[in-house]
Amino acid sequence: MVTGIKIKDIARIQMGYSFRSKLEASETGNIKVIQMKDLLDDNIVDCNGLMKIEMQTPKEQHFVRKGDLLFRSRGQINTSAVILENPEEAIVASPLIRIRITNPEIVLPEYLNWYISQTDAQRYLTSVQAGTSVNMIRTQQLEQMPVHIPSLSIQKNIVELAALSARERTILNTLAEKRDKYISTLLTQIAKEDENNEKN
Repeated sequence: MVTGIKIKDIARIQMGYSFRSKLEASETGNIKVIQMKDLLDDNIVDCNGLMKIEMQTPKEQHFVRKGDLLFRSRGQINTSAVILENPEEAIVASPLIRIRITNPEIVLPEYLNWYISQTDAQRYLTSVQAGTSVNMIRTQQLEQMPVHIPSLSIQKNIVELAALSARERTILNTLAEKRDKYISTLLTQIAKEDENNEKN
């Protein structure tokens, strides 16, 4: 395990593009924009259906690529989402923060994405928010966040197990919803039958 590591040692942090006016969608737009709504609950970036806009082509440093993490810097939930596919000509809108791994031989993007959601990381993020009037994490604060980094093989195992656990949770939630719906329908049917019996 690599110890004493902070995010700034393994990644480059950059605030998302700051637009001066409201975004206007354009079917013929030349640039795609990733916004907060494109970050899914399972901490993956949904690159399907990104808003397209017309704008002067930004500098190369603003474009995202596969493996980038997008961090929710504002609000009650300060977690990240990983880009698993290469979006064409896409940039990130602030207040999202882009995290780009600079040492892939040390850390996997998927592992860092998982780690940011864990207790130690969340405790740090909560502590740097303390005393602020706005729930927001600054880039400098994110850079200083300590990260526990095991070997790449262990990271891979953790990511795979976390994915399996998430899929299992999804299946269980789906089954629970179907069960609740079935029970609700059954109870409603019983109530109606009893009402009809009383009338007769």
